[in-house]
Amino acid sequence: MTYVIKGMCTHSGGKKAVISASVSDSASGFWINSLKKMPSCCVVGCQNRSTKIKGLNFYRIPSGKRPFNANRRRLWLQAIKRVDWTEDIIKNARICGAHFISGEASMNYESPDFVPSVFEYSKSSQRPEAKLERFQRNKQRSERSVKSPSPLTTDPCPVEDEPVAPVEEDAMVPKKDYDNLRHMYDCINVEYVNLRQEFGEIQNENKKLKEELQNNKYSYLSVRNNTVQFLFLTGITTIIFDWLLKKLKGNVEKLTEILTLGDHLLIVLMKLRLGLTNTDIAFRFKVSNSTISCILRTWLPSMAKVLKPLIKWPSKTAVLKNMPKSFKKHFKRCRCILDCTEIFIDRPSNLTARAQTWSTYKHHNTVKYLVGITPAGAISFLSPGWGGRVSDKQITKQSGFLDLLEPRDDILADRGFLIREELAAYGATLRIPNFTKGKRQLPANEVDTSRQLSRVRIHIERVIGRWKNFKILQSVIPVSQVDLLDDMVNVCGALTNLCKSVVPR
Repeated sequence: MTYVIKGMCTHSGGKKAVISASVSDSASGFWINSLKKMPSCCVVGCQNRSTKIKGLNFYRIPSGKRPFNANRRRLWLQAIKRVDWTEDIIKNARICGAHFISGEASMNYESPDFVPSVFEYSKSSQRPEAKLERFQRNKQRSERSVKSPSPLTTDPCPVEDEPVAPVEEDAMVPKKDYDNLRHMYDCINVEYVNLRQEFGEIQNENKKLKEELQNNKYSYLSVRNNTVQFLFLTGITTIIFDWLLKKLKGNVEKLTEILTLGDHLLIVLMKLRLGLTNTDIAFRFKVSNSTISCILRTWLPSMAKVLKPLIKWPSKTAVLKNMPKSFKKHFKRCRCILDCTEIFIDRPSNLTARAQTWSTYKHHNTVKYLVGITPAGAISFLSPGWGGRVSDKQITKQSGFLDLLEPRDDILADRGFLIREELAAYGATLRIPNFTKGKRQLPANEVDTSRQLSRVRIHIERVIGRWKNFKILQSVIPVSQVDLLDDMVNVCGALTNLCKSVVPR
């Protein structure tokens, strides 16, 4: 195959002439091989070679593998007037930097050096440098118009290995299309960055939530700032909690390094307030069941010892001083209101204990307590626990209550308290609703007295109701915890006294 090569030569007289020559396949192959060995400029009339001028850059003609570069290749071939070259020749051809205004090819499509333009055969009336200067001015104006650098960062695109071409090839389109593509690219980039950031935040949140789920546990510090939750869990305010913790610090010890002293106290109060099983509490605090049992057995006796003084039998003077108005007219000598309450327990395996704790009134095995309150509504007496079989009269006589009485004391009680003679021995009077025994109906004055008595005696039922807001007193106590029941009762009673009275002043 024969190629026609056109070019321009300069005679000794300075005149230039266009010459043409035909080259066969073998000659063409020789020329291509020579280009590979020793890069030289392929522009007609340029004799620059890489060995003659040091520091002169040589550039490959764009490959045309991508649409953008295909357009750039077309412009370069038009500029050097080599539109009829084959792919093999183009692949090995080089253009020196002398054909660019600045001496180097530019990758900016707006630059005059984006396409080679300095040729002997294309003289222009405008200085080539003027185009470059105008481009620089436009570039500076564009840079000044941007107030802040773009926050977007993109990964560098892979560049083909060009051993003799120092300028990277890049994609290009006409200016209008380029602007549209650039705008779309920026929008996509912004959306990508936002989605990437959001994805990272979601990942971090997911990781954090998984860790919290795995390590989630109750603690004093985690619940103390939520007033409603803290009151629900403990039945007391944080102020009372801190006061109680301070009082207990010298009487108890921390049983595990995993939990703080505040956590220990929180466990005990949650046990009393919510009536939770030890296993439930162990799951919540991420400790063993035996640890919870040990905390309860250590802390409850100490708490009962510290709080027992809050259940105090007041003097007669103190009672009279704090007597509510509802008592002053008919019951101004009232010293105490009595009642008994029972707490369910599991059925004991011991037959004697089973018989002693069986309550015919509740039809269950119970432990019975004698409760006394002042007219103002404070719990002033709590007996030790007795088997549910014991009568109200018997528990009153054997609990030590009678030893607290003084002459002229009035004791308000229910009809079941048949202790009139026992109280009389101490100079006290029993006030209970009148019986219709042997009568068709009560006289009007007795009816009125009974009605007034019922109105004030109801306060002890309200106090016991508040006391039993500690759900442990409403639950069935396991036989293994019955020995702690007196301590539980005293702690709950003392904490009830720290609440606002149910009796209006």
